[in-house]
Amino acid sequence: MPTIKYVRFFYYTASSLRQAGRRRAVTLIAAGAAAIGLAVAGCSSGSRSDGSNSSAVISGQAQSGLSAAQLRQAGANPDVDPGTPLGGGPAPNFTLTNQFGQRMSLSAFRGKVVILAFTDAECTTVCPLTTQSMLAAKQLLGSAGRHVQLLGVDANPAANKVSDVMAYSRAHGMVNQWDFLTGSDKQLAAIWKAYHIYVAIEKGAVDHTPAVFLIGPNGGEQQLYMTSMAYASITQSAQVMAEESAKLLPGHPALASVRSLSYIRGITPAQKISLATVPSGSITLGPGKARLFVFFATWLNQTSDLKAQLLALSKYQHAAASSGLPGLVAIDEETTEPSPATVRSFLAGIGKPLGYPVAVDPTGRVADGYGVQDQPWLVLTSASGKILWKHDGWLSVRKLTADVRAASR
Repeated sequence: MPTIKYVRFFYYTASSLRQAGRRRAVTLIAAGAAAIGLAVAGCSSGSRSDGSNSSAVISGQAQSGLSAAQLRQAGANPDVDPGTPLGGGPAPNFTLTNQFGQRMSLSAFRGKVVILAFTDAECTTVCPLTTQSMLAAKQLLGSAGRHVQLLGVDANPAANKVSDVMAYSRAHGMVNQWDFLTGSDKQLAAIWKAYHIYVAIEKGAVDHTPAVFLIGPNGGEQQLYMTSMAYASITQSAQVMAEESAKLLPGHPALASVRSLSYIRGITPAQKISLATVPSGSITLGPGKARLFVFFATWLNQTSDLKAQLLALSKYQHAAASSGLPGLVAIDEETTEPSPATVRSFLAGIGKPLGYPVAVDPTGRVADGYGVQDQPWLVLTSASGKILWKHDGWLSVRKLTADVRAASR
């Protein structure tokens, strides 16, 4: 089995999909973006490339659960996909095995709204954002959420054991929140084909379409969503799916809370911001001091020895102090954690304090502003607030020290 560090995916602007129509859209997904000139990004890079799709969104979403004002906001937001209408045709049925080893069929959930995502069981990039937005969408529906079923279908042909989907579910606090389905290579390939999902492994990395389907209680495909690599928009994407789900549920329940769908700007290294630190205190980020940042989330423990990696970074901090290199700050991406208390519990379990501060990014705006595209993600900033260097993944202390020293010259 190849070692898969991260997932990359083909991404298309919502306006392009909407204008083309579903059948044309799925053909484009399978064909590959290079041949058609649409926006492409890896699961580790990129989001929707344009914010000029307002008119297309409004004209194509006349029957949407979103209001006209929400459609205008989402249409101008490059990080939120308002959804592509699919016409209500029957969703292809399938039978797979969930994280508990139980056989399940899509047809068994008739009478419920189904939110179906194609998710890599070892993803460290966009899939956790998708997972959290699905869960948040169901929670926004309150008691009506019991009529919504969350499903994941594995999109990693090299990690398709029941233990793989259980490990992902456990790491993301989803064990009893959804059914994450997997099967044999042949079974999964047939389902990917039926839903026009592109999946391939190239040089140890998985390429897959980051698609989420909304299926109505009658089993008809209602909406197609593409997840954007933007941490601050997770709750907005959840709201879009929740509004559409509410339209399909009896009584059209109101959401527990509603927020603006307008674009949320990231907070860059050139801007000052104060973040809470764990276990207590705070730290001010921004211009004035060169720093090295490591962005992480506790669910990385599924694919790496997170405790060992964080402890090793204390050695960098010691070396930096003696050689005049920028000090280290770790930042936990709370928006993708199972709960706000997760990182606190994890750090307490390490057994000894780290040699550097650990801050919490509660909204995802810092991650977006610093250009985070994966976990872990390393960023070196100058005293003036410029990004001097970035790296995707863990490095040995020796390599990290050498790279930071070179980038700081």
